[in-house]
Amino acid sequence: MAALLLLLPSPAVRAQTSMTAFLPEIDSYFRVTPNVRLVFDAKGYMEDGDLNRAQIGPSLQFNIRPLEKLKQITTHDMDDMKPMPVVFSIGYRYLPSSVQPAIHRLQPIVMFHIPFPGTILLSDRNRGDLDWSNGSYRWTYRNRFTGERRLTIHSYHPGAYASAEFFYQSQYAKWSATHLFAGWLFPLSRHIQLDTYYEHANNTGPHPNQQVNAVGLIIDLYFPPYKH
Repeated sequence: MAALLLLLPSPAVRAQTSMTAFLPEIDSYFRVTPNVRLVFDAKGYMEDGDLNRAQIGPSLQFNIRPLEKLKQITTHDMDDMKPMPVVFSIGYRYLPSSVQPAIHRLQPIVMFHIPFPGTILLSDRNRGDLDWSNGSYRWTYRNRFTGERRLTIHSYHPGAYASAEFFYQSQYAKWSATHLFAGWLFPLSRHIQLDTYYEHANNTGPHPNQQVNAVGLIIDLYFPPYKH
């Protein structure tokens, strides 16, 4: 994480604005077949107690057969896509807002899961955001690397993770944003998990550049779990 922070522009180089935010989210996962999963996502963006933006919509995820080494690493993980070496996803999101016109988004994703020594799972998510609103169109490519590990506390298995995501935005024609994450995964039952995280975002596209420090809370619902 310290090395990733070096990628961020120094605050002394240019003017910037800073803000804090809270990101509540509920994600529901429904296993349809051994190779297909339906996802429904609802997420909000709050500043100073006000809900400024939101996004909601479904996705379909497609996977190939699980990898034995990944199955061993993710034995205690509730997400049944993590043992799959490659996952494809296509989704639609509607983004209403109180501060700007609503956005429609087509969201294709390709994700790779890679086993790493020490029971660490590495993920490489390649995501496209194809947005249109009021006749205008723009796109963003997002690449997110994540390292995570499950811990064992008696019979309880929480997870810790850290990740970095880099954004290339067509409206600025450059790599214009970096987001850093650190979080914990807390299983609550067979079907429910809490994901709590801290996010630092640095956006150098607009002027002055913008920095956001956010706390996120995700409720993950898994129905039904896939049996390998």
